[in-house]
Amino acid sequence: MSVIYRNSMKTIGQFVPEKLQPLWKHPAGPQTIFFWAPAFKWGLVLAGLGDLQRPPSQISISQSTALGLTGIIWTRYSLAIVPKNWSLFSVNLFVACTALYQISRAIRYQREQAAKELEAAPAQ
Repeated sequence: MSVIYRNSMKTIGQFVPEKLQPLWKHPAGPQTIFFWAPAFKWGLVLAGLGDLQRPPSQISISQSTALGLTGIIWTRYSLAIVPKNWSLFSVNLFVACTALYQISRAIRYQREQAAKELEAAPAQ
């Protein structure tokens, strides 16, 4: 399978413009998983942005925490590996930011609900 892949990439590479050849031949370029994995991970960011319209009562804090921690860990990892993978860095930074924002929305909502319950409780 790798022979077919390498030959395909060699053929496609002949049609890549000269200006884009450095990107094409980069160790984390489009010929590697190091390019495509972060590219597809942007789907998580788009889903997170779509969830910004979700009511705060429906946000899962545990799920958002898992996404946020994963984003933070992989953001750090992308700068520790050689070569540095800036695409992986940026997508994980956005995953972490959207998740952390969702956590803040959910916590703010829970605090508001607790305050409303305290106000509504009869004074004794």
